[in-house]
This record gives sequence, structure tokens and C-alpha cells, in this order.
Amino acid sequence: MGLLEGKKALIFGVANDKSIAWATAEAYRKEGADVALAYANEAVAKRVIPLGESIGASLILPCDVRSDEDIATLFAKIKDAWGGIDILVHSVAFANKDELKGSFLNTTREGFAMAMDISAYSLIAMAKEAAPLMEGRNGSIIAMTYYGSTKVFPNYNVMGVAKAALEASVRYLAEAMGPEGTRVNAISAGPLRTLASAGVGGFNQIAGFVAGKAPLRRNISQEEVAGAAVYLASPLSSGVTGEVHFVDSGYNIIGM
Repeated sequence: MGLLEGKKALIFGVANDKSIAWATAEAYRKEGADVALAYANEAVAKRVIPLGESIGASLILPCDVRSDEDIATLFAKIKDAWGGIDILVHSVAFANKDELKGSFLNTTREGFAMAMDISAYSLIAMAKEAAPLMEGRNGSIIAMTYYGSTKVFPNYNVMGVAKAALEASVRYLAEAMGPEGTRVNAISAGPLRTLASAGVGGFNQIAGFVAGKAPLRRNISQEEVAGAAVYLASPLSSGVTGEVHFVDSGYNIIGM
């Protein structure tokens, strides 16, 4: 029997087969969960739909996380199909590419608002819709973050500020949803070659530096993040909420 046997998991953010969200979806299926995938737009649909079908995803639905209406519609469809959910994974972030290079001083008001809306506020919007579907199910919400929320990395810029807001939101949501038994945590993954990281200027430089300095002297894999996501979704972590769990070969403990 899998650790997530009979659980219903809704995963936002699969873009292609390199996504952390995709590795998580595969791991959840292996552990016995029913999986639904929510994807951003038609541009990624042609990649996401075949991936979802390959693991027998119950539902594969579009959702623009900037739209409350889209989010409400998606959760209504989930409710009709499943009645409720046990696990929600938020693996969604976006900033304009030209804000992820050069000086942080060049952050625009519009760029700041968009990064915050898509990368941080969307978690709150999803949690609000998920809350009634998770009541009494000992649910688990998991968001994906990065150490650039706390420390300065070259070119991460406005995304670092958005991830800081996301992590603070995880703590406040953990308190808000705790009385109903729902847990809310974040996974802080080390640098990974994904569609998202490709947008960060000088990514290879960061990945190389981390691999040389981290205690394990290497970067991580998508599967290692997915393993932590299984733990945080399962009864093994039933007493854990409001945490930022690092999967980064230990890089975050190094001072110099």
C-alpha cells in the first residue's frame, strides 16, 4: 500500500517533464494518490495533457491563477469530480524575464505587482477555495520556494521578494487552516534546471557555485524534491505545519 493510497491531490504548475510539479505528480501516483493537474494556458497544454494522460491523471484542467473566476471554476470542477481534496501543491511562479537580470533597482511597479500576484497571492486564493474541500480530511498544502527569499542571489531580484511573501503566506495560512486540521508547508529546493530557472540570468553560475559549496557537493534532482513532497503530503508529517523544508544538499547551512 502506498503512503498516499486513496488521497486526492491537485497539482498546479506542471509546464513540462522537467517541472518539480511533474516529478511530484509522478511520485504521488506511485504512492497511490489520485492526481489532478492544473496548467497555466494553451501554450503548455500540448505538453501537459500527454504527460497527465501518461500517469492516468483523473483531471487535467486549465487555470489562470491571476483570475479568481478561473480558480473558483477549477475548484468547482474538482468538487464535482471528487467531493473533496487531501493535497494541494502550488508550484507556480512568474516574473518578467527582463526583471530577472541586472539591478534590482530596475524593478517596475507593474513587474512587482505581477510577480507578487502570480507567485504569492495565488497561494492564498487557492487555499481559500480549497479550505471547504479539505475540512476534516487532515489535508496538506505544499508550496515551492527558493533560498533567494532570504539571501541575495544574482539576478533573482523581484522573485526573491515574491518568494519571501510566499513563505510568510505559508506561515499565516498554517495558522488560519490549522483549526480544521489542514497543514501548510513550503519546500525550498536548490537550483534545478527547469523552464522557470531558465528565465533567471546567470543560472548556471549559481548552480555551479552551489554544487561546489553545499555539504553534499552536488545539486539536487527533481525526484529528491518530489520525495519531500510525498513526506509533507503523507501522515508521516502529521505534526508539521508552517515550515520551510530545505531540499538543497544542505547549501542553506553554509556560512562561508
